[in-house]
Amino acid sequence: MPTAILLIHCPDQPGLVRAVASFIAENGGNIVHFDQHVDSQEGIFFMRAEWDLANFVISREDLPVFIRALAEPRRMTWSLHFSDERHRLALFVSKDAHCLYDLLSRHEAGELDADIPLIIANHDALRPAAERFNIPFHLIPVTPENKPQAEAQQLALLEEHKVETVVLARYMQILSNDICAAWPNRVINIHHSFLPAFPGAKPYHSAHRRGVKIIGATSHYVTAELDEGPIIEQDVIRVTHKQTVQDLVRQGRDLEKVVLSRAVRWHVQRKVLAYNNKTVVFA
Repeated sequence: MPTAILLIHCPDQPGLVRAVASFIAENGGNIVHFDQHVDSQEGIFFMRAEWDLANFVISREDLPVFIRALAEPRRMTWSLHFSDERHRLALFVSKDAHCLYDLLSRHEAGELDADIPLIIANHDALRPAAERFNIPFHLIPVTPENKPQAEAQQLALLEEHKVETVVLARYMQILSNDICAAWPNRVINIHHSFLPAFPGAKPYHSAHRRGVKIIGATSHYVTAELDEGPIIEQDVIRVTHKQTVQDLVRQGRDLEKVVLSRAVRWHVQRKVLAYNNKTVVFA
């Protein structure tokens, strides 16, 4: 049975939980998940409410009107979703295969409840992966000279395929400010967690020379400020002097796969609320 998912953030005030729970119960809804958090420093209330629609008396079409009446006097910012409306993802890639294969394998196994109508790449190296999983592959080379035209092609494809979220599965290009502004909290990136200490093309080599004791990965929403967007998920593992550079690279890639898949899964399940360049994740 499909469920409705309501995401809310608003100024903290008495009676918010009761108002939402009562609204659902009084209209025949059965709550299956109900999560909340208060940022006491900012005075902001966050909520994710999910309820069964089997006996709910308000139709899907009319529900936004009732939610609006509930939200406006309480200054709620809200979004409404339904569990049987499958999310549509576009995967952007370059040459690194590990994150792409991981997402496609999870999708094939039913672990990622979304549709992937296309893969967009600036290199041709990963076309065999797209063919292996029978997903259309679009090669759009990007250079400093053609970047505006290339991004226009990308945006046209996203619109054509009704894509909701872009996943940068090790896409080694910086998106323009225009794309970041047009897709707020709808572009997910993954990278190692050595930034800003070890920037550049070979961060694991630099980190190995410094004898780091942990390595990690970070997944976040993309903003115009490079690698400064709201963080969705992170993880780390310990390393020692015994590990080679190649060991660090391998372990880092393993972390990137897991961290990215968690972030994408939670985003698709509507479990992430972004506010003030931070996230609340009801995982």
